[in-house]
Amino acid sequence: MPLQIIRQDITKVNCDAIVNPSNRYLYPSGGADLAINRAAGEKLYAACKEIGGVETGKAVITPGFELPCKYVIHTSGPYWEGGEHGERELLISCYKSSLLLAKENGCESIAFPLISAGVYGYPKDQVLKIAINTISEFLFENEMMVYLVVFDKKSYQFSEKLFSGITSYIDDYYVIEHSDNERDRRYITSLFSQEAEMCSTIESAPVTAGKASCFRMGSTPVKKLSDIEDFIKLDESFSVKLLKLIDAKGISDVECYKKANVSKQTWYKIMNDKHYKPNKKTVISFAVALELTLDETQSLLASVGFILSNSSLFDVIIMYCISNGIYSVLEIDSVLFSYDQETLYSKL
Repeated sequence: MPLQIIRQDITKVNCDAIVNPSNRYLYPSGGADLAINRAAGEKLYAACKEIGGVETGKAVITPGFELPCKYVIHTSGPYWEGGEHGERELLISCYKSSLLLAKENGCESIAFPLISAGVYGYPKDQVLKIAINTISEFLFENEMMVYLVVFDKKSYQFSEKLFSGITSYIDDYYVIEHSDNERDRRYITSLFSQEAEMCSTIESAPVTAGKASCFRMGSTPVKKLSDIEDFIKLDESFSVKLLKLIDAKGISDVECYKKANVSKQTWYKIMNDKHYKPNKKTVISFAVALELTLDETQSLLASVGFILSNSSLFDVIIMYCISNGIYSVLEIDSVLFSYDQETLYSKL
């Protein structure tokens, strides 16, 4: 199961466990910690008092009490002191310890905040990268649904270098308004790109006596229906194309779908149902996992009737990331999230 970035109040996330960014004394002092204690009720504080405390970088577990989750996992994150006092290792340990504790208690889903990113002063972009990398490593060996919960945009940011680069790219390539001629051009281009759906866009021409009827798209003659049917029969399914690409890249199936951040269920659907058509985001996720070029990505998308276009902000962000060698699905998701776009992760 994959990682998903969501914007929500962590006390309202419906999952097996939520992570409370507490302090060493497990005393609610503010922020998410105080909100979680209020939502859980007085029994949570009593349970924390009984435990006594937790070392920085470690985690302990209590019931969720009045929260919608079964458990609350409490971890004490490090204060930021410039990065030269072991802060990174302690923060990694917070995420690892919490994930392992969730696994030991049979949790199938867990929600994290950005630990130490608030009053503890840890730079938010560094917390985000550490969280994504640590959770990704865990998910490569384990099955669990992990949510990275962000309450509002003020508590979330990514690197300034990436932000400035993509903002400039969007300004150059994202076209918000199009003339009628531009719309027509894109429509015709999309028809030729979507070969698998060609039959539905073709209008039949009048039957000529004594000859088989032919088909036309606009004023351009195209192949007879029988030829098109032969073409469709010969065309490889998405799963066949995907397996060939995986073999060419020399990686395992598991490594591929884990890097793509898709669920095992989605992978099984692709592999076991020759008629299964993945959605656009899933195709892009596999293209990123396989580190395809932009042209290769467009080709893979076209094989199931999709295309990346400058008329979509989502698409422009994807094109920027691939063109600049950003091949982490989760890093791309963080960019999409920041621009209020749907992330690549999809349960379907």
